[in-house]
Amino acid sequence: MEDLSQEEWAEQLAKDDNAVILDVRTDHEVADGIIPNAIHLDIYKGQEFISEIENLDKSKNYYVYCRSGNRSGQACQIMEQLGFENAYNLEGGMQDWTGEVVDFD
Repeated sequence: MEDLSQEEWAEQLAKDDNAVILDVRTDHEVADGIIPNAIHLDIYKGQEFISEIENLDKSKNYYVYCRSGNRSGQACQIMEQLGFENAYNLEGGMQDWTGEVVDFD
């Protein structure tokens, strides 16, 4: 797991052809908008969250965010324990995000 600043996260993501963006916020938080192309998996769903993570492709690079960077850091640690090698936590989360945000469908 690696903590990346907003700038580092956005730059690395833009250059990564093997990237998957994960939003681990609650349904209520996601209603305020989501980073384009993000997959929403609520970390508060416990075992259901872990089951959904286990179904993901471990060969991909995961860019993970939440509201402030705390839950996404936890999600990255869980992913590491499950055998994911490349999980990047967005420091400051959506609170500090200045990039594009779209409505969640």
